[in-house]
Amino acid sequence: MPEVVSKESKKVLYVNSEIFPYLPESDIALVGRYLPQGIQEKGYQIRSFMPRYGCVNERRNQLHEVIRLSGMNIVVGAVDRQLVIKVASISSARMQVYFIDNEDYFHRKAVDRDASGNFFADNDERAMFFARGVLETVKKLRWKPDLVHCQGWISYLMPLYLKKVYNQDPIFADSKVVLSLNNDLDNLTFAADMASRVAIGGIRPEELGDIADPTGINLAKLAIRHSDGVITAAGGVNPALEAFAKKQKLPVLASPAISAEDTSYIGAYEQFYDKILA
Repeated sequence: MPEVVSKESKKVLYVNSEIFPYLPESDIALVGRYLPQGIQEKGYQIRSFMPRYGCVNERRNQLHEVIRLSGMNIVVGAVDRQLVIKVASISSARMQVYFIDNEDYFHRKAVDRDASGNFFADNDERAMFFARGVLETVKKLRWKPDLVHCQGWISYLMPLYLKKVYNQDPIFADSKVVLSLNNDLDNLTFAADMASRVAIGGIRPEELGDIADPTGINLAKLAIRHSDGVITAAGGVNPALEAFAKKQKLPVLASPAISAEDTSYIGAYEQFYDKILA
């Protein structure tokens, strides 16, 4: 008989593109801020990660490097990139946030676009580094998540890597994946050869057909294909993505409205987690 896991011992890993107050208020940033706190208050253990973008003010937000977790190199393409881990505390929430940092990828003073509004040419590599940086850090922490919740396009390689590269690691072998879909994908395009760099470990080229045309929508389809449940943004998402999730026969939750004042959506998310973990 499988071991029955009490709610108090369940662990949820949050992999966010944005968290308020480190970035301005948005639905993604507010969920990144208040959902982990609410789930923690319901008795779960949580860990929360985001990129350390150059526009995150380290002094004001009191980020500091975690030396024991930093120093590893992650290969992206054929280049070794140094992984630096920083941490900050949201004292009112009794919550820590871990930041994935690298001088080449995350020191520019913007999230994902240049001053002219152009999507950074290396955003695919930044997503690869971020996903693997989170996974390697969680391994170092020896913290075994029951569920991994990804939101924001920069987290969308996480489901693939969890299910195809890290699936034999005892830390992640039993992890379920929930994917939040937002309205931040329609105009995104990545480098034409993205798939060739994404294919690490045991990933076969034919498993990356979704990103043969590397758009934001197709990256989301790749993420959906390797997830166990999908949450769609309040107000809906691209209909093609919602239809694709249903075609995969995945549980789908339409998110209630998100705001800093009304966090009642957290209860719906918790019930969805219970459904995925049942």
